[in-house]
Amino acid sequence: MRRLPVLLGAFLVSWLGAALAAEPASYRAGAQRFTAEMARKHGLQETDIAVLMEKARYRQDIIDAMRRPWEAKPWHQYRAIFVTDQRIAGGVRFWRENAQTLARASAAYGVPPDIITAIIGVETNYGGNLGRHRVIDALTTLGFSYPERADFFRKELEHFLLLSREETIDATGVTGSYAGAVGMPQFIPSSYRAYAVDFDGDGRRDLWESRADVVGSVASYFKRHGWEAGEPVVTRAELRNGIPPGVPVAEKKPVKPESRVGDLAAKGVLAVDPLDRSARATLIRLDGRQDEYWLGLDNFYVITRYNHSNLYAMAVYQLSQEIKASYETEAGKTAAAN
Repeated sequence: MRRLPVLLGAFLVSWLGAALAAEPASYRAGAQRFTAEMARKHGLQETDIAVLMEKARYRQDIIDAMRRPWEAKPWHQYRAIFVTDQRIAGGVRFWRENAQTLARASAAYGVPPDIITAIIGVETNYGGNLGRHRVIDALTTLGFSYPERADFFRKELEHFLLLSREETIDATGVTGSYAGAVGMPQFIPSSYRAYAVDFDGDGRRDLWESRADVVGSVASYFKRHGWEAGEPVVTRAELRNGIPPGVPVAEKKPVKPESRVGDLAAKGVLAVDPLDRSARATLIRLDGRQDEYWLGLDNFYVITRYNHSNLYAMAVYQLSQEIKASYETEAGKTAAAN
């Protein structure tokens, strides 16, 4: 019986060793350069930034996670993660509990309640999983020792420190995703600073505790990225004779819609649902047990501005439709009972 604590201890030591691997030389060198840059650009005390950098830790597990993203999965596996009975039921509950706020955000920004709800459902399961990584560790690790996207994450680290000052956030205590996204809607720091709104009017933009701020901020983000109220998002496509020559096909990576629906129809790419022939669309192929073809419109592309993946946008859209159908069914039963 005494072997269990020993084995558990060995496992924890092994896990911590993998997570807190020896930091590369680039990590501390990057921290020193960043400290000097922040002091020069923003007039911050270099000693204060240096103390903060000393508290940050290199995390090898974050590097590993970045190199195996969920978006690398085929569509049928990716969809099964997010479009589930549990997330649909959770979305209906979230909508019911926040119906007035969602209606107010929809009126202010033109984004439907089901889309706002689905984003929060996909990102954090309605606040159930806000991330376990210290943001300061994630952004320093990726900004100083992940050359593939170091410039991007170093900029996000800069935004994070400025955000922590603006919103009175403890920079060493905040946890989030392995990419440094925070709160119920998982905003990266630059998005938090640019698009988050104080939707409950308390003088703060709180994406952890204020559901009003969360809902309003997601709607604000979509509006600022070009969401068109009342316009369709995506529809199934039928190919008369396969993929026509000269028609680009987007797969996992988003492509801004440029082709007119009418022009695509003339080439044999038909929308299953009626669409304005002048609307712009992108032909999308989703890989799976059997390939699926869709026409993504401008609003679909807006969803990909939240996460640059067609798989992500489709999961959000399909979850939103399931939530909407279940919510309306529930509302209908309630009305009939009364």
